[in-house]
Amino acid sequence: MATNDIKNAIIDGKTVLGIELGSTRIKAVLIGEDNMPIASGSHDWENSYVNNMWTYSLEDAWKGIQDSYQKMASDVKQQYGVTLKTIGAIGFSAMMHGYMVFSKEDELLVPFRTWRNTITEKASEELTKLFNFHIPQRWSIAHLYQAILNGEEHVADISFQTTLEGYVHWKLTGQKVIGVGEASGMFPVDSATKNYNAKMVNQFNELIASKNFSWKLDDILPKVLVAGENAGVLTEEGAKLLDITGELRSGIPLCPPEGDAGTGMVATNSIAQRTGNISAGTSVFAMVVLEKDLSKAYEEIDLVTTPAGSLVAMVHCNNCTSDLNAWVGIFKEFSEAMGVEVNMDKLFATLYHKALEGDADCGGLLAYNYFSGEHITHFEEGRPLFVRSAESKFNLANFMRVHLFTSLGALKTGLDILLKEEDVKLDEILGHGGLFKTKDVGQKIMAAAIDAPVSVMETAGEGGAWGIALLASFMLNKAENETLENYLAQKIFAGKVGTKMNPDSKDVKGFDEFMKRYTKGLAIERAAVDNLK
Repeated sequence: MATNDIKNAIIDGKTVLGIELGSTRIKAVLIGEDNMPIASGSHDWENSYVNNMWTYSLEDAWKGIQDSYQKMASDVKQQYGVTLKTIGAIGFSAMMHGYMVFSKEDELLVPFRTWRNTITEKASEELTKLFNFHIPQRWSIAHLYQAILNGEEHVADISFQTTLEGYVHWKLTGQKVIGVGEASGMFPVDSATKNYNAKMVNQFNELIASKNFSWKLDDILPKVLVAGENAGVLTEEGAKLLDITGELRSGIPLCPPEGDAGTGMVATNSIAQRTGNISAGTSVFAMVVLEKDLSKAYEEIDLVTTPAGSLVAMVHCNNCTSDLNAWVGIFKEFSEAMGVEVNMDKLFATLYHKALEGDADCGGLLAYNYFSGEHITHFEEGRPLFVRSAESKFNLANFMRVHLFTSLGALKTGLDILLKEEDVKLDEILGHGGLFKTKDVGQKIMAAAIDAPVSVMETAGEGGAWGIALLASFMLNKAENETLENYLAQKIFAGKVGTKMNPDSKDVKGFDEFMKRYTKGLAIERAAVDNLK
């Protein structure tokens, strides 16, 4: 779009804003009438480990939201010479699931417990058995039931339970709602009704009936909405909370808030059957849209939905690039100690490309990237490890390669069930997230891990903030009876091509050899968790 056209769209309120609270960055992306980004702003933040719990403070969340919005608004002013006063629609997204509960006075009862906490094993097991449906540890219902099992006093005072983006949306609009994709990670969703599974809701209420709480599950969960539905408008208080300068007007419509899994699917146009996407950053997860139900329940695979309510198999791992990034940080320290100033983008690119020179199986090296627990391999805690024998080929290329491989080790464990045991067909997987920033490398490693073509689109770097902006755009601009799948295919991604990479047979064989070592070596990781406190 021409600069003058963009300027007029901003003045006339024909832009759309998406804000996503990721695990390390809060990002605001403003898109124009062609649905392409025209301005952005971001804010870095980090989780804290407080009282044996991974958490973020609400104060930090609002500070980050306001800062990213302000930077985006400043970007608008700088580029187009106008002040942002109104927007066509807004959407919020954040890290999936976790535990946020509020009293009837709207007070947070316990600090936000994030997806990263692997503290709900007993609840997960008992609910999986009760529902005959896999309930992952990070799901909101597992956290709630674990708090009940623990006898935590706050449970009796719960009036509302939601997720991070549901909380933000509520504070800005007054509406206690959630998008169906995120809802399916709070509690199992019936893809026919696109609402919480009524039978399982009743089963849960019966399970806790003896506790005599003043609430039932259906009283405290947010209302489920599907993509395209209106989810309320920005209130006057909400406008002041979002834009501390007071320039932004109230009354702007908001789309249903969605989790980062759903926005990742939208941002990669992978909500149709036989497609999928992999988001690889601090955590890593794969979403595969199913043609039919799986033959049975697997504890390694979660069943969720797209933002439109279609059935999705999800493999979610808590750990991906944190340990890899820490090692790159060590190389940066070394360079600076030698008096060499290093550009971090160049350092990452150099080290990642070095990995492509390594032996296909990483030369016998082994590493585990477990900063936190990893449910797929049955670890309640993690200890990052690097292991080698005297005979291993220890060089820089293999060292970097093994850390790239292990960042996908747990994910491959789950995906092998889908692709090899359930024979799920995939025409293409779309990759996005930090692992894919260095051209070709993450893509090549991922193709080797899953033995399937991996594509990366130029727009994938915009990530979930762009994805939730597209969902807000769909709500605002969709034609009557138009589906989200058609809207994305015809109005957003038509004519856009990514770079596709087929798996290299040598790399696939090397990754399989590495996985034999990885699986056998889990006993080493177990010993580290048990003995290194």
